[in-house]
Amino acid sequence: MVDRIRAKKKFGQNFLQDQAVIERIINAFNPKKNDEIYEIGPGQAALTDHLVEYTDHLHLIEIDNDLLPRLHEKFANNDNVTIHHQDALLWEIDKHNTRIIGNLPYNISTPLLIRFLYQADKIRDMVFMLQKEVVKRICAPAGIKAYGRLSVMLQYAFDCEELFVVPPEAFYPRPKVDSQIIRLTTKPNPAAVDLSALEALVKQAFAQRRKTIKNNLKKIVSEKQLLELGIDPKARPETLRVSQYVAITNSL
Repeated sequence: MVDRIRAKKKFGQNFLQDQAVIERIINAFNPKKNDEIYEIGPGQAALTDHLVEYTDHLHLIEIDNDLLPRLHEKFANNDNVTIHHQDALLWEIDKHNTRIIGNLPYNISTPLLIRFLYQADKIRDMVFMLQKEVVKRICAPAGIKAYGRLSVMLQYAFDCEELFVVPPEAFYPRPKVDSQIIRLTTKPNPAAVDLSALEALVKQAFAQRRKTIKNNLKKIVSEKQLLELGIDPKARPETLRVSQYVAITNSL
């Protein structure tokens, strides 16, 4: 049981306290001695206590001023731990082959994942606890309702793997929804594309899901261009594969 420090709603804090779940996450992440590991939001060090035993290079990114003294005290004698007082949304990855792990605050998970997307060339893999519904959206294949902007953008750069579901009772305080572990592994050679242009196009494509791709993108691409790319102008946005969105972007 974790020390019941008050969780802060503004940081979306839900402290993981189930040791069986913690061990499953560590096993899924499989940290190694020479890995360059960054943990987002270590909180009360539920994962950190295990990670510190496996690697020579563990970096903790924590924004909460009240948790920092506890972390500094707890790991004062661990030369392999570096603590960064920083907002993860402003963090610039400065090392290649970086591995990232964390129980991400649900209120910033989407913008944080998009930020990591733009730094994917420096990331080897990531294992995160997210809201179950968000994991389903990220990993959704084309053609189903859950497939959308987040699916296209993250699947462009990462191989997505759904792992196990974590119930609310594994946390303090308990969230109102189920959580799930996801593994995102950077693809070695994704197709060349301007990421900003792809993001803008995908956002427009899914602006009105019930409309056809031709109607949603009428200010960006013509029906003739879609046909030349082998794309049915009457198709719904959720039926187009990631590669097709990349092809449209590259044709502009």
